[in-house]
Amino acid sequence: MRLVQNLPRLPRQILAGACCVFTFAAHAACPPSAIASLEKPGVALRNGIDRGMLWRIEKDGRTSWLYGTIHIGRGDWVRPGPTIQKALTQSDTLALELDSRDEATAKTMSQPADPALVARVLSGERARRLERQNSEACVPPGALSKLSPILQVTALAGLVARADGLYPEFGVDETLAVSARNSNKPIVALESAAEQLKVLTGESEAEEAEQVDAALDELESGKLRGQMKELADVWARSDAAKLARYADWCDCLNTPAEQRLVKRLLDDRNPGLADGIERLHGGGKSVFAAVGALHMIGPQGLPTLMAARGFTVTPVLTDAQAQTAQPMPALAAPSPGPRATRGGKAVKGQRGQKGAPAAKGAKGGKSVKGVPTQKAQKGASKASAKAAPRGGAPAAKAKVRR
Repeated sequence: MRLVQNLPRLPRQILAGACCVFTFAAHAACPPSAIASLEKPGVALRNGIDRGMLWRIEKDGRTSWLYGTIHIGRGDWVRPGPTIQKALTQSDTLALELDSRDEATAKTMSQPADPALVARVLSGERARRLERQNSEACVPPGALSKLSPILQVTALAGLVARADGLYPEFGVDETLAVSARNSNKPIVALESAAEQLKVLTGESEAEEAEQVDAALDELESGKLRGQMKELADVWARSDAAKLARYADWCDCLNTPAEQRLVKRLLDDRNPGLADGIERLHGGGKSVFAAVGALHMIGPQGLPTLMAARGFTVTPVLTDAQAQTAQPMPALAAPSPGPRATRGGKAVKGQRGQKGAPAAKGAKGGKSVKGVPTQKAQKGASKASAKAAPRGGAPAAKAKVRR
């Protein structure tokens, strides 16, 4: 699971800005677990289609990629679309904000907070509110209690969208990391866990307490769930134009405090992310850099920063799309090979030989009822191949609102 009204909107911005991972078992009366959700009617393994935002960046004769992700996802998003898969395959290295499966990262993120600080921040009514939210999210008692207050409430934010089929376990960064490991592709973290924790907790205990209150407000009102679903839908459509107008519809930049928070979460981190990508590319690597989609927008977004560093930046997947993934066809049982003949009779246990007589049903090269001729079969195969969409999805347009 993944790691703000005044300072708030933190949980929603984290989904496309920063990431860390936790996992909980769901109770029977709660939303199904990520794996159990795959067994729901209508949820099946599907061919991947292109989602998210992708830019190609080129410099010194090498190509790298910027991919805007989201840190939650649906079960049928785990298979990358053809454009994303091709770019990932052509890259030498996968670069993420954090590699959540890295031992040092996991240790830092799960390190117990100062008990005295937790007791001070999570006391009185604030503690009771948090306990109610834990219960509603089916988090086992005490499962989060040793973490810092802001990580506790942010973890809950990662669970609220399960009712809409969105799970941290299916987060895009996670599924890309699995794909990279399966193909023995190196994974590099562009930030450290300590750096992300510093960004999340703020600069003071009072600021962290204020962020916790704001996050609880959003959880209790139910507003957070709708906001997260909208952000996920924008990402799934590759709607870079609407994402670029995030400030107009996020309801998260209304006060100077909110503006400072967004600056700290996004703009202040982007130069460091750009440094890491440039360093890897300059070292001779073709990099597939996958970071939260909100890092891609605005004058401090990564595409703009990389262009300022001498890269040629080309939008590849940035237009709103309405794509439908087709269910993967069931694997057919292999057909038994024809048996060899001897003197016109089949010989048990032998394979058919070259020049064996035509299968029963064909007479003089013509079809008999229900059995097409070889010529007809060949023509049908060509027609089928021509009609089938390449890669199982329409090609992404190149037009983008810049």
